[in-house]
Amino acid sequence: MTPAESDDSSGGSDTRYAVVLDYLPHGRADDDRPQYQKEPLAYALGETDFRLVELTFGDGADAGIGDRVPIAPEEEREDAAVERIRDIEFDDLSNGARTELEYVVEEVIEANERRFVDFYNDAQPITLRLHQLNLLPGIGKKLRNNILDERKRGPFESFEGLEERVSGLHRPKEVLVERIIEELRDDDLKYKAFVRREE
Repeated sequence: MTPAESDDSSGGSDTRYAVVLDYLPHGRADDDRPQYQKEPLAYALGETDFRLVELTFGDGADAGIGDRVPIAPEEEREDAAVERIRDIEFDDLSNGARTELEYVVEEVIEANERRFVDFYNDAQPITLRLHQLNLLPGIGKKLRNNILDERKRGPFESFEGLEERVSGLHRPKEVLVERIIEELRDDDLKYKAFVRREE
């Protein structure tokens, strides 16, 4: 199942998924162990919290780029032959995974449009001077105020509606993609609206 086929990030249950960015059937290239000792692994992106993870698979695993793999609860994970999950950083990703990342983030947002449109509906001030909306690329004080004024008239229902109702807001979905990629690349960002690490 691709991210576009999910109507919400939990798949309608308590199962949490990650989307495969790159699949290495023979393990990492920098792993010097003999081939028979190396397990297949994948780099993946959590749909709910945009965690970057490395998944190690057991025997019988069959995963491909773009596949949704259950990462929680544990019994679902075991059914998919996922033996280990390890949090990683952007710099740990393979070149192939980096290439796929933007496409997968965009697909997750499209598949869960309501959730991400609600960011524009629900965003709140972070400090007296900084609003969550200002974290988005290209959104300054004037555009932020346009969004806040317009949402007082009623919640936004879609990205298309957002673009039509808010003067000066172009490509509201792509703005979110840009911000999420920025949060994934820069581990030291002070404020993160979308990317969460496992506690």
